[in-house]
Amino acid sequence: MLKLFNTFGRKMETFRPVDPKTVTIFTCGPSVYQRAHIGNMRTFLFEDILVRYLEYSGFAVKRGMIITDIEDKALREAEKEKTTVKKLTDRNIGQFLKETDALGMKRPDYLPLASEHVEHAVAIIQELLKRTVAYWHDGNVYFDPLRFKRFGRLFGLDMATWPKKKRRFHKDTYPGVQWNLGDFILWHGCPGGKDGCWDTVIGRGRPSWNVQDASTLLQYFDDTLSIYCGGVDNLYRHHDYNIAILESVRPYPMARYWLHGNNLLVDGRKMSKSKGNIVYTDTLRSEGYSFAEIRFFLIDRHYREPFDFTAEQMHRAASRLRSLRNMIRLLAKRAGRAAAVKSIVAEKLIAEFRLRMDEDLNTGTAFDAVCEVVASIETPALSAGEAAAIVNALKRVDTVLNILFSKK
Repeated sequence: MLKLFNTFGRKMETFRPVDPKTVTIFTCGPSVYQRAHIGNMRTFLFEDILVRYLEYSGFAVKRGMIITDIEDKALREAEKEKTTVKKLTDRNIGQFLKETDALGMKRPDYLPLASEHVEHAVAIIQELLKRTVAYWHDGNVYFDPLRFKRFGRLFGLDMATWPKKKRRFHKDTYPGVQWNLGDFILWHGCPGGKDGCWDTVIGRGRPSWNVQDASTLLQYFDDTLSIYCGGVDNLYRHHDYNIAILESVRPYPMARYWLHGNNLLVDGRKMSKSKGNIVYTDTLRSEGYSFAEIRFFLIDRHYREPFDFTAEQMHRAASRLRSLRNMIRLLAKRAGRAAAVKSIVAEKLIAEFRLRMDEDLNTGTAFDAVCEVVASIETPALSAGEAAAIVNALKRVDTVLNILFSKK
């Protein structure tokens, strides 16, 4: 039975979706002020593995992922490039979808842009103002966390440390993994004809990053989500902000399970655009690695474990995958067109894979188990039917991993 580490409560829990048949998932998508790097892709791949394994386990999945195309950084980047926000973000969205397709990720059922839901963000803000958890100040709208009794529970924030003096934070995002102890912005009032702003019933402006998720997901899901996913950085501020916003206007919890993927590091530091230590998929492609090898490198460690990117680690991962694929080719050759027969080895392979994946999606140990089973096979001694059964088992496993038979 599948167990997941629920950030809400910091413990492993047996997975029981809100709807026993259909798992609802919402994920924080890319901020498309710049193109995504492999550190970003690691988070999206963990979410892809989650969806694939749930489907492998017999669940139907409905998933939404928001693309953040409105925020401070997009405005600054567009100004820097002397282009419009829309032209900038459209280019990066196209690049993102092209690369996620190449890396074998399933597209979500819903892939909304934040810019498509401005009126819904405005409606949420109006409701928050009406309930007095939000207020106007100097042309902007802010949320007062002290008005939401359960604020900070996801992170485990000690509200006793909250300052008595009123403080406001007016940016969408702030650097670092720290807490801004004060009121956070919901609406940026915009002067004149500034790019990236809309004329709305509450005036000209744009919704903040923090209100976009809640206002968007409500257009696709009308009850508690089974799972909410994102990168670990969102655990600081953003996801508690999301909870406070949505649960202030709806009578149900935002999500039952919260999953957070950890960072990809370079020399012990988070890979990020601001640090200038980023690596893109096309850089690795130019070094001769396939998309399947890049995908494997990024899913080979447990999603909650941070790990360092090095050229040596990338080479080692690619070599391991190539070795296994060569063994699979020999098995497929042995099988020919034979019909599969009952195989203890095939059953063991499936059982070992499932045992490890059921422990919080441990793809690294699951891959190791598959390698061990395949390496133990004496291919020449197999009947064609047994070989066919093992190949079929590997294909089943690969509906989750998507690296063993991929031609990309």
